[in-house]
Amino acid sequence: MTIRLAGAGLRHGQVQALLGVDLQIAPGEQVAIIGPSGAGKSSLLQLLASAIAPDTGSVELLGEAPWRLSAPARQRLRARIALIHQAPPLPPRQRVVTAVLAGRLGQWSTLRGLLNLLHPSDIAGVREVLSGLGMADKLFAQCGQLSGGQLQRVGIARALYQRPEILLADEPVSAMDPVLAEHSLKTLNQHARERGVTLVASLHAVELALAHFPRVVGIRDGQVAFDRPAGDVSSELLDALYANEHLASPPLALPALNLQIPRC
Repeated sequence: MTIRLAGAGLRHGQVQALLGVDLQIAPGEQVAIIGPSGAGKSSLLQLLASAIAPDTGSVELLGEAPWRLSAPARQRLRARIALIHQAPPLPPRQRVVTAVLAGRLGQWSTLRGLLNLLHPSDIAGVREVLSGLGMADKLFAQCGQLSGGQLQRVGIARALYQRPEILLADEPVSAMDPVLAEHSLKTLNQHARERGVTLVASLHAVELALAHFPRVVGIRDGQVAFDRPAGDVSSELLDALYANEHLASPPLALPALNLQIPRC
């Protein structure tokens, strides 16, 4: 298995973010994580990125137990995993080409990384990735000049340029309009299929999860509520998952999925 969690638990202060999570994801699988706000979706992705250690249970990634490794070995493991943030932490003055090239910093020597800040080493490669996301014209723009949706696409481009074995995405299209969100998710899934990359994405929009991912995991109160093929996710399961949630567009209509994509 590429990803294996056994009884994984995590606390943030007094808050139990995850409790007894068991999850196995095979190489090349594409999995969507859905659930109400505060359910533990982002915490789960942080565990899968080896950014934080579980308080209980175990996490294995790419055949390694990250928190049993030395710090240098754990850093090498992280270089094989990419995490797309909902709000990518990109310095306003940084150029898009530099931000995307930073995806491979974990694979380069310190010297090459520093030189790359002065003289971008693979402009053609960055332009190709950005082109697939409709962003080629922003190659030399500063990140501070971009909209939220454009910044999210730069974050996606950086992760794709990294060429990871595990690709994690935390609400990667939340700031995009429906057309761009559809296109960006298609690009992510196509990249994963063509390269055998394991893709795990948390999504607020249920209809996007069901349309683009063959497997859907529902998270509620830090626990796995269900783990089903997308075609087996019923309106009853969704009603239970989002019970008592006051959402502008509650996921109630299946199989028609007459839902509204959030416009952020």
